[in-house]
Amino acid sequence: MQAKLRGKGVGRVRTVCCYEAGYDGFWLHRVLVNHGIENHVLDAASLPIDRRAKHIKTDSCRVVRAPTPEEEDARRLHRERQRLVRERTGHLNRIKALLITHGIRALRITDGKWCERLDKMRTGDGRTIPARLKIEIEREWKRLKVVAEQVREVEAERDRLVKGSEPSGDACTEKMRQLVKLHGIGAEFATVLTREVFYRPFHNRRQVASYVGLTPAPYDSGDTKHDQGINKAGNTRARVIAVQMAWLWLRYQSKSELSLWYYRRVGDLKGRVRRIMIIALARKLVIALWRYVETGKVPTGAIVTT
Repeated sequence: MQAKLRGKGVGRVRTVCCYEAGYDGFWLHRVLVNHGIENHVLDAASLPIDRRAKHIKTDSCRVVRAPTPEEEDARRLHRERQRLVRERTGHLNRIKALLITHGIRALRITDGKWCERLDKMRTGDGRTIPARLKIEIEREWKRLKVVAEQVREVEAERDRLVKGSEPSGDACTEKMRQLVKLHGIGAEFATVLTREVFYRPFHNRRQVASYVGLTPAPYDSGDTKHDQGINKAGNTRARVIAVQMAWLWLRYQSKSELSLWYYRRVGDLKGRVRRIMIIALARKLVIALWRYVETGKVPTGAIVTT
């Protein structure tokens, strides 16, 4: 089409297209850009959907920032670990479920002598484990051992990267090493936050919180404007890690200003109020850590290891 237009004397041709972010990833975006086409990847959450549920509603759509191939590939390590951990949990639960149907409560399934103990187990009514069931459990256990070994390999690779002392030359790796110096933040938290959030630039704290999905869900259409509470848009992996990290921050950084802020507002309250406020703490914590890796400003009162 562009060649035909140029053949008719059109000097400058501008082609613009867009597609919804999804399973296609960003390879298509790169191909289009390399061919001189102005392409935009749109956030699926900002497109028209059923408004009967609680979703963000505005009269505009949001454009996704496409990561570079290097940034996209760097995510593979922690994402593979998360998938393997879920798979490991699935194998464990499957073995336990198979045994509990015969009145057997299994312990220490990951033990190397598990198969020897399996031979000696008896069902709730005193019988030996049925032959086919025993074979199925042994196969499941072998798959569990393979996945567990792969988890250890991925974690060892991650730890070598995060805890290494040699200069890496990679800004994200340096940010991860900077984060693990804070008491209570381990290699996994640092890796996920850096590779999922802090790898890209942000102009202000609102952009950071919005990207993680810890901001209000507005309904802004025409003359109708109201707040629907916290939405779950944004990076799901980062949001889950942020909430988990907030709980651990209260334990390991109890004297920090963020923890004291939380305790002043929660007091002796239990249950739902604590869970609501932990989301607010997670938001403040992610913003504080973003400032820390960008400017070196340590969160007030936080303990830093040397």
